[in-house]
Amino acid sequence: MNLDLDAAACAFRDEVRDWLAANVPAGRLPSVDTPQGDAAHRAWERRLADAGLAVVSWPLEYGGRAVPPLHALLFEEEYHAAGAPARIGQNGLFLLAPTLLRHGTPAQRDRILPPMVRADEVWAQAWSEPEAGSDLAAIRSRGRRTDGGWLLSGQKTWSSRAAVADRAFGLFRTDPQASRHRGLTCVMFDLRAPGVTVRPIRQLDGDPGFAEIFLDDVFVPDSDVIGEPGDGWRVAMSTAGHERGQTLRSPGRFLAAAERLVALWRSGDGRDAATRNRVVDAWIGAQAYRMHTFAALDAPAGPFAASATKLFWSELDVALHETALDVLGARAETDAAWTDGYLFALAGPIYAGTNEVHRGIVAERMLGLPREVAR
Repeated sequence: MNLDLDAAACAFRDEVRDWLAANVPAGRLPSVDTPQGDAAHRAWERRLADAGLAVVSWPLEYGGRAVPPLHALLFEEEYHAAGAPARIGQNGLFLLAPTLLRHGTPAQRDRILPPMVRADEVWAQAWSEPEAGSDLAAIRSRGRRTDGGWLLSGQKTWSSRAAVADRAFGLFRTDPQASRHRGLTCVMFDLRAPGVTVRPIRQLDGDPGFAEIFLDDVFVPDSDVIGEPGDGWRVAMSTAGHERGQTLRSPGRFLAAAERLVALWRSGDGRDAATRNRVVDAWIGAQAYRMHTFAALDAPAGPFAASATKLFWSELDVALHETALDVLGARAETDAAWTDGYLFALAGPIYAGTNEVHRGIVAERMLGLPREVAR
């Protein structure tokens, strides 16, 4: 693995670093899940898009820069190191868009990607249901065939960004007679369409980061089906791979947090060896994740590697933030940045499939261990 950057990579990194230094807002934007934060973050996304930096890895025709994967990783490192705002469009940019680029039609890409780049349309992820979270194949929401499209009915829950989003994508059972993983269809729908009710869910911090979505015979045209009807499981697994892997949680995020943790330790009064070792372990973990990602550019990992990756980054995130709060001590009560980061990190072992589910995947499908005995 060669870690020396060539001239083109250095020039790109320097361009991104200079632009961010000149444009990143001086203070934190309001929470992305509030009306004020929604407007501020959409404005930030348009600023990125105007600079050609919203989605650097995308094809040129959709607003990207068509840069190689290494450049995209460098962009993420610079973005997080600069303390740039969270991405309100992340569900669309990092989950739906890669799915459309692989499984969508040219017409879908032409229609959906340009407004996504400029945050004119923000997307919610509508996977989970009241009795189908990590067990995604247990969904009960249905799609019923009608002239020119489908009628969607059912309930989605824990839908991220749904309280402020414009549209959503999710799985629906379109053939009730088929087995669990068959007869599913991946569909996009308008959150303001007749028959849709969005009910925000308040988090511990009081913001509606999630919402329930109720659908009552909501019409969607055939043109909003991703892939073939009945082939939704394959499409969804493609999306989940991006959610669990490095697309949504790039190493840059953890590198920046680890560097802030080291700086916090150096600025503090406490000097106990045990906490110092935890700071070191968190920094090493972030560097290890970076090295793993760089290595994967030359030798892509196997089909289930995203599960191992998700286990690593989600547990690293919790450990890193727990260490920061311990270093802060009583000051943690008034440090919103580390406290907010800790609360978000706690969700990591749950979303994108619980870590218990991913340990099962690693055990059975990567290591060939026997299935867990049902008790």
